[in-house]
Amino acid sequence: MKMSLYEAILARRSVRNYTTQKLGKATIPSLLEAAIRSPTTMHNEPWAFVIIQNHLLLKKLSDQAETMLVNTMHVNQHQQSLNLSEFSENKNFNIFYNAGTLILICGDTKMNFFEADCWLATENFILAACAMGLGTCIIGCALSVLNLPEVKLKLSIPDDFMVVVPIIVGYPNGTHPPTPRKHPIIFKSIPEESPRMSA
Repeated sequence: MKMSLYEAILARRSVRNYTTQKLGKATIPSLLEAAIRSPTTMHNEPWAFVIIQNHLLLKKLSDQAETMLVNTMHVNQHQQSLNLSEFSENKNFNIFYNAGTLILICGDTKMNFFEADCWLATENFILAACAMGLGTCIIGCALSVLNLPEVKLKLSIPDDFMVVVPIIVGYPNGTHPPTPRKHPIIFKSIPEESPRMSA
């Protein structure tokens, strides 16, 4: 059944449990095509992508990120998205939740608002994935590792680019109920002028 854009927005979830089913050959090109159709400042299109589907590399990056998280002074900032006790209790824990595909959305740091443009591309990517029946999750705690000079070199990311968004994608394992959202905060709503007011 086809999903409208609005339905995809409401159906989107951050998925942290994936099956082992592999993505179809045309899936990633389709998702990237959706990503690059997002708005972009002055038509700069500052994005570039890295596609990682190597399980050994994903596990190595996960282990590096885990070590950095545990050893930094800012660990508490990540406790809402990751239960750090899982690191010590489960040696097989993977910050990429064992998803088979990690997409890195990188931005050209020489361009104005490159980070905003990359996040806009991310939203297109996420919604397109949802409409295809796929799950996604942004793994922000991986950024500290992914932007290390030696890791960027290994991933062929130029010096003047940085990883802005690491996002896993795959087939969800089970159902993922919606999380509650607060009502929009509206500071003021200014109605249209009436004919009498504008006269």
